[in-house]
Amino acid sequence: MRKITPFRRLWLCLPVLFLFGFGSALLAQDLKSFEQKITVDKLPNGLTLILCERHDAPVFSYDTFVDAGDVNDPAGQSGLAHMFEHLAFKGTSEIGTTDYAAEKVALEKVEAANAAYEAEYLKPVGRDEEKLKALKAAFAAAQAGAQKFVVPNQFTDIAERNGANNLNAGTGLDDTSYFWSMPQNRLELWAYLESGRLSDTVPREFYKERDVVLEERRMRTDSNPIGRMVEQFLATAYVAHNYGRSGVGWPSELGQITATQAMEFHKKYYTASNIVVAVVGDVSKADLPMLEKYFSRVPAGPKPDEMTTVEPKQFAEKRVVIREQTQPFYLEGYHKPSYRDKDDAVYGAIGDIMSNGRVSRLYRSLVEEQQIAAAAEGFSPFPGDKYPNLFAFYAVPLPGHTTTEIGEAIHKEIDKLKNADVSDAELEMYKTRSRADLLRGLANNQGLANTLAEYQTRYGDWRELFLELDKVDKVTKADIRRVANQVFVDSNRTVAEIVSEAPKSANGGGK
Repeated sequence: MRKITPFRRLWLCLPVLFLFGFGSALLAQDLKSFEQKITVDKLPNGLTLILCERHDAPVFSYDTFVDAGDVNDPAGQSGLAHMFEHLAFKGTSEIGTTDYAAEKVALEKVEAANAAYEAEYLKPVGRDEEKLKALKAAFAAAQAGAQKFVVPNQFTDIAERNGANNLNAGTGLDDTSYFWSMPQNRLELWAYLESGRLSDTVPREFYKERDVVLEERRMRTDSNPIGRMVEQFLATAYVAHNYGRSGVGWPSELGQITATQAMEFHKKYYTASNIVVAVVGDVSKADLPMLEKYFSRVPAGPKPDEMTTVEPKQFAEKRVVIREQTQPFYLEGYHKPSYRDKDDAVYGAIGDIMSNGRVSRLYRSLVEEQQIAAAAEGFSPFPGDKYPNLFAFYAVPLPGHTTTEIGEAIHKEIDKLKNADVSDAELEMYKTRSRADLLRGLANNQGLANTLAEYQTRYGDWRELFLELDKVDKVTKADIRRVANQVFVDSNRTVAEIVSEAPKSANGGGK
């Protein structure tokens, strides 16, 4: 199964026997009932609206799903998709400014001053330090001039004063989502706000936000041993595809991204044909004319071409070893196909059997029986799922145990998958949990909005959400052995380790 968000606790009480006996019938019934409640409306500009009626309470949740993420960052501009997500909260020509006409002129001066500073700063030879100092001061002065027109956080303030809850966004490798929940009587205000930031984006406080993202990188990657390891792991596993690039951005590229480039990214990827907006809650078809009026403002344009780069086959094991005075860590990954592959559900079964809970194979073996790891898990897709990705395994060694031991223990469990069938109970439990996950996901408005938007984008039809369980039900023991033998081979493996290094002595020498 693909992304499923947190669910209502009520659904956790569903008896397992109920799911075994009636799950498929219930889901078929739910598909029919959902078809009666869901309206899909493709606007003339290409944007797709999905409405799902749930009148239990006078509230609604939404998800604006943009089919673009970090993987779409242009060459030399890693981190741009994430930067634009920050920009989307800065308001429009009507929100967040005291005088947009004057602010627009000031922002043009900021961009010109930044271009002049960068041109001098990036000179490979002959850089004039005095001139650079003056240009930096001029850039700071231009920013201060533009800042005078800013009403800080006005966009989020308006939304939250009108009942917006869980207001947030997320940039993944494959896509970007914007979401919150709100009272039903603020539906038109929401449509005005959301369509406005999609169609009327202003590069306000861009360089201030660039500094914020650079600090995020320093905290989450540069100052985090596991963050550094994962970044190097992906850069090693991939030699051609953009999944190997830093999602948050390489420091030298992130520090040079401009507001002009962000607006070019917006023009290409935030076109109406590349966006699905799903609204779930106290809404109805009667709301469509109003919603069409606002979301028709989003610029029309062709859907961006899909990435055509194909990661070449890996022919030899790759390895990254980081030696630090920190907790050791083990990670390995194997290349596998994208979510469209016929065996996608088989990978889900492997992940579930190896890692789902305390009865899973890795937990029982490495944590409980051998007591060599504090945690152990296998998971996929990683780092994204739109394109061919990795099936990964990780574990955290306990004191006195090494990453070498961990790797050997994981490989023994993988060999068991390759050489012997999983049990009937393991396979049925995977299928039961898959049904339960779907049922729970249907209970949550926000989670359902995201899921509907994602499935509509990825498959062209939200109904695939229900049809995927047919694939789950067809997974066999033989499928698991076949896929394990195809994918989990040494030549297809990339390993990353953090090896704990003892502190050096006070005089600077080692032992």
